[in-house]
Amino acid sequence: MKKYLLTFDNEACKGCGVCIHFCPVKILKTDPVRLNKAGYALVQVTDINKCIGCAFCAMMCPDSVIKVESNDE
Repeated sequence: MKKYLLTFDNEACKGCGVCIHFCPVKILKTDPVRLNKAGYALVQVTDINKCIGCAFCAMMCPDSVIKVESNDE
């Protein structure tokens, strides 16, 4: 079964939420407690096992802060 890993460049993230909006399986959300140095709320993955690896989040991110990788088992 294919599994995926999402990594974020947290310091470059502006917390715009575009990735959250375009995620078809709705596994991304902002975490109001975790902020980067600029004060933006960071994005977190709620259930990585539901990720389908479509990379819409990475493609739609205006600042290219998301990387989607396959982690084959």
